[in-house]
Amino acid sequence: MKFTLGFSPCPNDTFIFDALVNKKIDTGDFEFDVVLEDVQTLNQWAIDGKLDISKISYGVLPLIVQQYKILHSGGALGKGVGPLLISANPVDINAEGFNINDYTIAIPGEHTTAHLLFSLAFPGAKNKIFKIFHEIEGFLLNSTDQKTLGVIIHENRFTYQQKGLYKLIDLGDFWEKKTGYPIPLGGIAIKKNISPAILTKIDQLIQQSIEYAFSNYPYLPEYVTCHSQEMEENVMRQHIDLYVNNYSVDIGKDGKEAVNEFLHIYEHNNPVSSIDHNVFIQH
Repeated sequence: MKFTLGFSPCPNDTFIFDALVNKKIDTGDFEFDVVLEDVQTLNQWAIDGKLDISKISYGVLPLIVQQYKILHSGGALGKGVGPLLISANPVDINAEGFNINDYTIAIPGEHTTAHLLFSLAFPGAKNKIFKIFHEIEGFLLNSTDQKTLGVIIHENRFTYQQKGLYKLIDLGDFWEKKTGYPIPLGGIAIKKNISPAILTKIDQLIQQSIEYAFSNYPYLPEYVTCHSQEMEENVMRQHIDLYVNNYSVDIGKDGKEAVNEFLHIYEHNNPVSSIDHNVFIQH
């Protein structure tokens, strides 16, 4: 039985899925046709219903709940893991006279958690452009416009200072202080039309894949390093340490509550939306 499976080449995803897709664990009759893409592309594909199983940003979840459920394993939630708003020059966002609409803000995808968290902190922001996440640092550094900001995610959290960029606000910290919940960054979406027994089995396999990876950690399998060739190994481990945790093994009660709060905020920001909050597969 074969399923299409999409996730990003980032170390946290390749670390999670290595044992599953490379048959380091017993997957039984299940086979996976794997596609590695950036999260913005995966989000759009989820809207289009392209893949059977896919890593997605929770920011796109309201748009795909008719087609997909979310697994308990494989996701990225946590505290201190959120996106950062940065600039090429020091900017005091708390200064009198600061107006977010004096700036153009580069955001890593429209239907992303980063976009929703930015909108939560700056609900009136209008001048937004959407780029692939790894292009944003370069966009800021190469821009001739001093009035340019960017929202960064993933490994860019660890590299922006080395490039002379400045943090203005931790958007994840803003979420945590406002809601008290861990930050729901991404989850694993799976087609609703797959039978419940198979949904459960795939969920268990991903959990086993993570447990296998952790049992050999801090060893980095080739599957992780070959897809992160421009990244130093210590940065790969920082990435894994930040984004792969107990919530990845099982999202748990507070993780589900965080996602539910996220959906409530989406509905508040999009009053025409009415979302089915029963988004997780049954255990």
